[in-house]
Amino acid sequence: MTRVDYYNDPNAPKANSIAVAVSAFIQDDEGRILMIRRTDNDLYSIPGGQMELGETLAQAAVREVREETGIECEITGVIGLYSDPKHVIAYDDGEVRQEFSICFRAMATGGALKTSSESSEVLWVLPDSISDLNIHPSIALRVSHGLSNQLLPRYS
Repeated sequence: MTRVDYYNDPNAPKANSIAVAVSAFIQDDEGRILMIRRTDNDLYSIPGGQMELGETLAQAAVREVREETGIECEITGVIGLYSDPKHVIAYDDGEVRQEFSICFRAMATGGALKTSSESSEVLWVLPDSISDLNIHPSIALRVSHGLSNQLLPRYS
């Protein structure tokens, strides 16, 4: 399935669904950020995805990180809650989803980098090199918020 993210685009299609999604901002001991290159839109992102029935938000984030990167992690906090109706995601099956995502701060606890059906590349990126990657503005915002180390969660 492919997707197109629209942000502040007056020509974007109207949302017809909403789903709970999670993402995880993880830095290693050197301060590098865990990133993936998504297979559905070819953009770089922090790992994340949709919550499944029967799991908590934190469990969903840990699962998504493991599935997309091979890295095991532990949730340590909340960076923000993102629900900006000006950000919609259009899928090739006709679904147009309004963004609704909880971004967690997490700590890597093990595992090894590996790609998946959802990630064509998995890498640790220095914060100064993030701007060299093709990243959607909504993910750049989460990375910025993660790097700020603000104690209280952000929300939009």
